[in-house]
Amino acid sequence: MKRPKLKKASKRVSCSKRYKIQKKVREHNRKLRKEAKKKGVSKRPKKDLGVPSSAPFKEEILREAEQRRQQIEEEKQRKRQAKKAERAQKRKKEKEPASKETEPKVKRVRQDVDTEKQTAPDKNSKQYLCSELNKVIDASDVVIEVLDARDPLGYRCPQLEEAVLQREGNKKLLLVLNKIDLVPKENVERWIQCLQQEFPVVAFKASTQIKDKTVQAKKSRIVASNEVLDKSRGAACFGNSLLTELLTSLAASKQSETSLRVGVVGFPNVGKSSLINSLKGVLACNAGVKRGITKSMQEVHILKNVKLMDSPGVIASLSNPPASMALRSLQVEEGQESVLEAVRTLLKQCDKTQIMLQYTVPDFRNSLEFLSLFAKKRGYLQKGGIPNTEQAATAFLADWTGAKMSYHCKPQENRSLPAYMSDAVIAEMKSGWDLDQLQKGNKETLKGIKFPNQASSISIISKGPTAGLLNVSDISEDKPGAAATETVAEQNDENNEPEQTTKEENEMVEPEKQKEPLKKQPGRVQFQSVPIDISLSTDAYDFNTDFK
Repeated sequence: MKRPKLKKASKRVSCSKRYKIQKKVREHNRKLRKEAKKKGVSKRPKKDLGVPSSAPFKEEILREAEQRRQQIEEEKQRKRQAKKAERAQKRKKEKEPASKETEPKVKRVRQDVDTEKQTAPDKNSKQYLCSELNKVIDASDVVIEVLDARDPLGYRCPQLEEAVLQREGNKKLLLVLNKIDLVPKENVERWIQCLQQEFPVVAFKASTQIKDKTVQAKKSRIVASNEVLDKSRGAACFGNSLLTELLTSLAASKQSETSLRVGVVGFPNVGKSSLINSLKGVLACNAGVKRGITKSMQEVHILKNVKLMDSPGVIASLSNPPASMALRSLQVEEGQESVLEAVRTLLKQCDKTQIMLQYTVPDFRNSLEFLSLFAKKRGYLQKGGIPNTEQAATAFLADWTGAKMSYHCKPQENRSLPAYMSDAVIAEMKSGWDLDQLQKGNKETLKGIKFPNQASSISIISKGPTAGLLNVSDISEDKPGAAATETVAEQNDENNEPEQTTKEENEMVEPEKQKEPLKKQPGRVQFQSVPIDISLSTDAYDFNTDFK
């Protein structure tokens, strides 16, 4: 039997009900229009059809319209600001100036914070960095000067060492040779012997993979369950136990109630913050490849009776050689020097064949060609396959200043002592330290590290100690001396550098044809005559025989 279809409800409404609904809708719309009129909301503006394409002087009309629109907007903004200023003045006049005692505490604190913000010094300024560095030196009992093992003499600052020795309180100066895993073992041993003639030296290799406290805690739980340890080259740290023992024994010998305050100083990117993090075992200070991350003094408790103080890097004086400035100053980060200039000065200090082998690039004539080859190899390409030399230069500089590139320089055997050093000062600096323990600890540290080969490390010539700035007066008087003139001379030499020709080609070219290249004049096209060998051409006429 078929199921009967259900009838749908009819949509028909009685007239009275329909009229009532229509009336309600009209009243509602009228109410909305009334409210909009009160608020000043007009109807939706008609769409601007714009200027038709066929109209003459279309671009000029559009430009004028845009200018008019901007003028109207600026006028509105001006009126708004004027009204705000009037309202603020009215409020000031209405309110009577209440005394600070009657004001609530929260308001007073907020006002103090605002005034501090207004008068806060610029943390990137040289004056501020120098004042923070002096603050660390004054507050410390022991000053650790961190040196890069690749060029220990170049990373020493005579002004800094002299300032530490002349301060009151019989401060101790200790040298830490960091990044020893980037230098051949024989070179490290010779440098330790050379530097130990003046100050106690600790061989050190900081860990570069220390994580934050929370990450460390999570990682330790995973390690406990899986029993897997991170034994990578970057995570390993050597020399931290020796340095901690030396500092604790010195703190115990002092027998003072206050903890031993140890200041960590040195040039940018030598590994000051990484050393503190390695001793602490946790990421206590910010560290990275970029130079000048640390801006102010930071205190870190590593033990109950030992406190470390991180400091900003020493500012290099402009009178230093260009190579020293490229590696140890913050000129590139501050925008005073381009990355390309820094790479050019560094390449001039190295043997070309060693650079070619290290970066596996073919022969190059100048720094720009090297960066182009290096960019192609690393894949630093712009649109259209053009090599990005700027990015390649940044990566090259990061290799040299960071803990990646292996290069070394030979120690000076018969180096005379500086003027601020004497036998009495050397004896005083070595007193209080267990030198036998120091020697044994350094040997154990050198046993555990895998050093690079002498052949795979680039050899450079050290430029000697780098002059630094410690006082505000030194900064104001500091002027670009030899460094600036040398960089200009190098740039001129590189621009005028001729193509390298072999001996056979030089013998073939006649002395009359070897002329100096034309000097470029701005705004003019210069042509240079090219010598042509007529004997090779077949269609040359001999006018003496044909026309007599």
